Amino acid sequence: MSEHIYKHIRLTGTSKVSSDDAIRAAIARAAISVRGMHWFEVLETRGQIDDGAVKYWQVTIRVGFTLDG
Repeated sequence: MSEHIYKHIRLTGTSKVSSDDAIRAAIARAAISVRGMHWFEVLETRGQIDDGAVKYWQVTIRVGFTLDG
């Protein structure tokens, strides 16, 4: 069994649709430049309220990825 070493980064995604969409947006954008992502953990969920309704979701996640080599 091989052992894994992970590096962690924090990302914050935003969405007008949902918290899940904010998470997906953050991961999709990070996937452009970060290789080896394996898991994420939700750290904070926030939102903006406008005129009595949720206008934006903002979700901060921690992402673990393996190091090259």
